[in-house]
Amino acid sequence: MSSNRIWAVIPAAGIGSRMNSDIPKQYLKIEDKTILEYSINHFLEHSKIHKVVVALNPSDDYWAKLPFTDNPRVLTTNGGQNRVDSVLSALQLIRDIEGTEHDWVMVHDAARPCLSSRHIDDLVHAKESSPDGAILAIGAIDTVKQANQQQVIDKTIDRDTIWLAQTPQFFPLISLSNAIEKALAAKAVVTDEASAMEFAGYHPSLVIGSRKNLKVTEQEDLLLASIWLNHGLD
Repeated sequence: MSSNRIWAVIPAAGIGSRMNSDIPKQYLKIEDKTILEYSINHFLEHSKIHKVVVALNPSDDYWAKLPFTDNPRVLTTNGGQNRVDSVLSALQLIRDIEGTEHDWVMVHDAARPCLSSRHIDDLVHAKESSPDGAILAIGAIDTVKQANQQQVIDKTIDRDTIWLAQTPQFFPLISLSNAIEKALAAKAVVTDEASAMEFAGYHPSLVIGSRKNLKVTEQEDLLLASIWLNHGLD
């Protein structure tokens, strides 16, 4: 059995309520493909990725229409109520079927269709010097304000210390799985995989990402994603 494999995990059980769409945002189309297809294909086309595990809503009626049902490198599992539950479900599937202590996982948002293969490479390279894992992130470029609940400014924060987390986030399979379970047991807030690792005492590294790697959240993001996909990502 090969070791040091890299799996991709894509939590895709959300409904994307902020898009004001009748269908989950990961199934909205850009040109001739859904957002989810773009996100999955970036990993299938990369030589370093072993398999892709997609966590789906148990009542998902759209997945079966995508061209992945017969692909042996694409596996599915039931997602949970929250993103972290979906990620944990996917990690458990990997551990149950063939995952080992040497395997790593890249967790990527279903609604980030503009991932560059170069950034997958950068994360893979970071593994050599970052045993606690690494995430893509971009530095803040605007002045950052901290406000109170009344939306009144309390203070200005040094933007040189502020990084905006993206995905993929890349960690050892067993360490991430255990960290998420520990955080959930303690009822800690888990906003991304890195936050679970931080809660467990790890210190992931930051790998410089790109503003092209946007998360489709609102309607105008679809236009931006279309522009990047049509003009090249690398």
